Amino acid sequence: MTTAPKASRIEVVDALRGFAVMAIMLLHNIEHFDLYYFPESLPAWIKATDGYIWTSLFFLFSGKTYTIFALLFGFSFFIMDNNQRLKGYDFRGRFLWRMFILLGFGLVNSLLFEGDILTYYAVLGCTLVLVNRLPNKALLMIAVLLLLQPVEWVKMVDYWLNPAKLPAANLSDQYFGNLFGYMSGNSIWELIKGNFTNGRLGVFFWSWENGRLFQTPALFMIGMLMGRLSYFIPSPQANRFWKQVLIVASISATLLFIVKIFLPDIIQNPGMKSSMGLIVSSIYNLAFTFVIVSAFVLAYQTQVINRLFKPLSVFGKMSLTNYLVQSVMGALIYYGFALGMYQYTGATFSLLIGIALFVLQLYFCKWWLSHHQQGPLEYIWHRATWVGRKS
Repeated sequence: MTTAPKASRIEVVDALRGFAVMAIMLLHNIEHFDLYYFPESLPAWIKATDGYIWTSLFFLFSGKTYTIFALLFGFSFFIMDNNQRLKGYDFRGRFLWRMFILLGFGLVNSLLFEGDILTYYAVLGCTLVLVNRLPNKALLMIAVLLLLQPVEWVKMVDYWLNPAKLPAANLSDQYFGNLFGYMSGNSIWELIKGNFTNGRLGVFFWSWENGRLFQTPALFMIGMLMGRLSYFIPSPQANRFWKQVLIVASISATLLFIVKIFLPDIIQNPGMKSSMGLIVSSIYNLAFTFVIVSAFVLAYQTQVINRLFKPLSVFGKMSLTNYLVQSVMGALIYYGFALGMYQYTGATFSLLIGIALFVLQLYFCKWWLSHHQQGPLEYIWHRATWVGRKS
């Protein structure tokens, strides 16, 4: 096992994390932070542009940026765990406490944005303490098994044995159907109550129905495995690995995209079609994610791209702060209790707002980190993690 030096951060990881948070922010903006509304009063050419932007951003980022974030979550766990092992400490108990603190951040974030992923990461992140002492092959086998969506394969067999059986309606739909009422309303208290009850249940059922409860722990494990093998530390071996990943992932993503298009014509049974569609989409998003990650890591080593994307590393160092701040800003801009801009902005204007907010946050990150070693929430999380003992 090769270890990264504790004293220095791995810049490409911070930049990749910054890229993921930025992309998440842009998607959230065009979605009006889950307050889906498409203004009818906009000019036809704006509506056409909205359609192109919506389709393009979802094609590039939907289901991929969250995957990048999950991979890096697992990688960060490895770095912290490995650093403590080198000091002779067992980090696992402390990590569970760290996840409890993250759960608190997530619950606070959920008050304004029901789509929060921090609560979800805090709970599923605990699985890492169960597997982090396993050898690489065992870890990879478990991750692959989870990525293959085992529940959907069981459903496939059930639908095959019972061809007249239809897939059940998504439970999340009934909860998401209630979002518009309190998000567009003028009461922040109704928003908070709705997000914390209806919204939390909707996100849980949606995550189950879309395979995220299996995929996310698997991504954590793969990120941890990448840390063990030092794939984010520049070396001839790492470069060779990322070049191979880029080729294999590009071919796989292309083939899976074609399968996604023709799948409805290939499988006639509605239940089997639904389950296989989820399996294919999940693996396709993973393949596309590795196209992005491998291309990013390789390109970041070139002088031009490094100079262009280097500011993202500053943004990535404050990812927790940036993620929570974007929820506050999104709620204030789009929801009915504040500016209510969801009524007037399609994807084009919302994307411009998202870019402006990203630039503002980026300048804030640069200013803050010029005076402090960590972002404000990162500092609180770090201090709370190590309460009672120096890290």
